[in-house]
Amino acid sequence: MKKIIIILLSIASLSVNAQIKISTKDSLKTDSANLLALPDTVKHLQTTWQSFIPPTVFITYGALSFNVKAIRNLDYSIDRDAQKDHPGNLYPVENYLQYAPIALVYGLNFAGVHGKNTFIDRSIILGMSEGIFGLATYGLKRSSDRLRPNGADRFSFPSGHSGSAFVAAEFMAQEYGDKSPWYGIFGYTCASATAILRVYNHKHWFSDIVAGAGFGILSTKAAYAIYPLFRNKLFHDEKSNKQTVIMPTYSDGVVGFVFTKQL
Repeated sequence: MKKIIIILLSIASLSVNAQIKISTKDSLKTDSANLLALPDTVKHLQTTWQSFIPPTVFITYGALSFNVKAIRNLDYSIDRDAQKDHPGNLYPVENYLQYAPIALVYGLNFAGVHGKNTFIDRSIILGMSEGIFGLATYGLKRSSDRLRPNGADRFSFPSGHSGSAFVAAEFMAQEYGDKSPWYGIFGYTCASATAILRVYNHKHWFSDIVAGAGFGILSTKAAYAIYPLFRNKLFHDEKSNKQTVIMPTYSDGVVGFVFTKQL
């Protein structure tokens, strides 16, 4: 088990070090009482190409586990160590830990510590990140046909919990990394712990969680890169400087949103 902890900490270190290099022009300042307003605040992802190396390596490593015997043998070795350390299942705390960075992002926002984007913007980006991750990975779960270590099903590759945890970690790093690198460190620590617990509870092989981490990070980076391309045109009129507002509604037991744009 020492092997998996050391390797996962190395993964977290690589990802955080790459993420710290992300820069934006200025920190976004918004009024917390105006959470539903959509001013022109979304900026293109400012990052270095080096930050894409770790997730690409993670995905490649996971893919190679199907053909490279040494990588697959490491999966078996780590799983044997995990079973030796703890033959039964631990309480599945990773079911909740994977969402800790997301909860903290919104908690900080409501406490008045503003991140890169407004409430609505970051929520849409988060939804896009999870959607991209789902489209990229859940088809692979069926097509890869890999049996889980505990034999429960054949949807082992890649790890969904690990991927979602790293989506959340990258989300926190994107929103608050400019304020302090400790936000990114916290997010990636939670994600790494989630991944370790998936192996320790015999739900995934080591290569599953490494690939899941890569998909999670890249999915969030893709959402931050894509969203400004259409969002600023849809929600903002540069000439008239008019705003768009999305308001929550409730009628006859149905919850929804009202989209309002000044013409």
